[in-house]
Formats: sequence, C-alpha cells, structure tokens
Amino acid sequence: MADGTELFEIIHTMRAMRRLRPDPVPDALINRILEAGQCAPNGANAQQWRFLVVKDRTIKQAVQVWYRRAFDEVMGPHYRSSAPPPGMDPERFRRQAAAVEYLTDHFHEAPVWIVACLEQGAQPTNRWSGASIYPAVQNMLLAARALGLGATLTTRHLLYEKETEAALGLPSGVHSYAIIPIGYPLGKFGPVRRGPLPKIVYQDRWGQAWDGA
Repeated sequence: MADGTELFEIIHTMRAMRRLRPDPVPDALINRILEAGQCAPNGANAQQWRFLVVKDRTIKQAVQVWYRRAFDEVMGPHYRSSAPPPGMDPERFRRQAAAVEYLTDHFHEAPVWIVACLEQGAQPTNRWSGASIYPAVQNMLLAARALGLGATLTTRHLLYEKETEAALGLPSGVHSYAIIPIGYPLGKFGPVRRGPLPKIVYQDRWGQAWDGA
C-alpha cells in the first residue's frame, strides 16, 4: 500500500503559480484536471458544480479589464500597505506582490481558464455554498501540480461579479466561485512557506495551545 509520500510532496510544493507560459496545454491534461475536480465531495452529492473551460482570448480580455481594475482599486493598495504574512520575509513578500501584478497584466494570456461555478437557480449564495465547489477547486489545483502545470485560485473577479459573469456568458442562476488560470509555469514549484502551527492551532478552547504542536 502506498504511504502517501507523493501526495504530501505535491501538497508541500503546490505554490500559487502566477507566472505562466502562453504555450497551449493539451486537452487531455485539462480533462484529467476536470476529472479530479469531479471526484471531490460536495453537499448532499447534488453535484451542482459546473466548469467553464475558457480558451477564447476575446472572452479572457473582457474579463481581464475588470480584473485589472480590481487590482488597481483593491489588491495593489493592499500589498503596498500590508506587512509580510507569517513565514515570509519582506523580500519574498515583495516578489509575491510582483507575481500578483504579473498575473494581473497577463491574466488573459494564460492558455486555459477553468471557471468553477455552481448552478443554484434562485437559491441565494450563502456561507456554506462554497463547500460544494472549493473542494473541487483544490482537487484541480493538486492535479495540475501533479501534471507539472502551474495554476492558482483567484476570486478577484468577484469584486466585479456582474460585469465579469456577463463577460463569461454565464446564464441566470449560475454563479462563479473561482477562476483557475492554467499553463506551464515560468518558475519552480515549492516549497510552500507558512507560519508555525502553534500560532494558528488551538485545542478545546480558543487560544489554548494544541497538545500536538
């Protein structure tokens, strides 16, 4: 029986890959990524997920306009005014900010997008809606990493949800929860850097240290 070493290696080296080559990605690989998403758990096994694969540059450029605006208004100021997160020094944080801006400028050049959606009809979105789509998104990110492809989860387009969903041509009752740009990476995978577990894990009572730390 496999000990899961390969899985943990993938998890620990699956960085957000924001710098992607424009080279085409074979449909066979995208199919494998989509199949991984379809294997994910979802509420009541209702399988209300829908995945829009976007290759059309015109569509991507229409979305990128709003993606860029969201950067200029929200993400850019955030990076300029924020301190590095746990596990990251100022230089790495600067490189991350540069990668975020690179993705902003080249978002439409990623060869493939997978837009992760839920078909909800008149049902309003709520706090637990994401439980039926984000596990699929994570499965697809892990699958992309296993196949040597770069990808990242981005939700910034939702700052202009109506405009971007119209540009994507989503019908009424279907809402996007993430866009995953996919391509061959310009950089290298991993390792993932995070702060120490004792800073974020408690036991029994909030603020009480976890025994296993």
